[in-house]
Amino acid sequence: MIVVAGEALIDLVPSSQSPSGDGPLPALLPRRGGGPYNTALALGRLGSPAAFCSRVSTDTFGEELLRGLRTDGVDTSLVQRGTEPTTLAVADISPDGSAGYGFYADGTADRLFTLPAELPDAARAVSFGTCSLVLEPGASAYEALLRRSAEQGIFTALDPNIRAGLIADADAYRARFRAWLPHVTLLKLSEEDAEWLAGTEGVAAAVKDWLAAGPAAVVLTRGGHGLAVLTPGGAEIAVPGEQVEVADTIGAGDTVNAALLHRLDAHGALSPDALAALSPDAWRDILGFAARAAAVTCSRPGAQPPYATELLGPE
Repeated sequence: MIVVAGEALIDLVPSSQSPSGDGPLPALLPRRGGGPYNTALALGRLGSPAAFCSRVSTDTFGEELLRGLRTDGVDTSLVQRGTEPTTLAVADISPDGSAGYGFYADGTADRLFTLPAELPDAARAVSFGTCSLVLEPGASAYEALLRRSAEQGIFTALDPNIRAGLIADADAYRARFRAWLPHVTLLKLSEEDAEWLAGTEGVAAAVKDWLAAGPAAVVLTRGGHGLAVLTPGGAEIAVPGEQVEVADTIGAGDTVNAALLHRLDAHGALSPDALAALSPDAWRDILGFAARAAAVTCSRPGAQPPYATELLGPE
């Protein structure tokens, strides 16, 4: 089982883009979302045994979030419940399909996540990321789960998925991020997030430092230009992106997270040693699979990860 730990929320996505500043604002359509939620959903759709570990509201949005997970076969037994409202993220879609977000997260249910007593014995990997590692008090509980999982020998994956508007002290967050790295097996992040986290250091130097701190591999996503993996030994293996007509990019990075974990599992590489031993050809297969999955997500509005049957190529 692959466990995904983090927030579930509702994205409010514009139904259309107004050509000018005149006239009524476009209607906002509610979509299930949250980076970890999308990752768990994508794993379920790809056919990986998956579980979601979070705290979800008992309101109507919360019920719909859980219904979506269960429909796609994701185990929800690790989900905590609370009467607080569901977090809302208002999406702003640019003409090129990229999305920015404003958050309504004060006093919401997912912020009150507490450390579970234990994960299922079947847990072989745990994925972390996004707002859940920023917003307290839940952030400290997720961090504790990351550290405990690593100590237990469980494969850990981290996608910081930076939302700068939620981070009050950038330097403090960068220091906290570096403190997580000894407990991370696979670090995945976009080039934009890498630039933000690197600060004045520069991405190339920062990635080298991050690899030295603990991860067995760093995967960088480059939008339509594809993905690359960098290893502690200095290897860099890249694949191009899949060209599609982009509806929006919501959930694309989360789909990459799920596709990487799903395909790594197919290669028997959900352990630090196995990850480090992957051949260049194996990495090209894994990255190519992730690129195909992300392209499908980008081709339709909102976070709608693909099912396994939608992806071409051998499993």
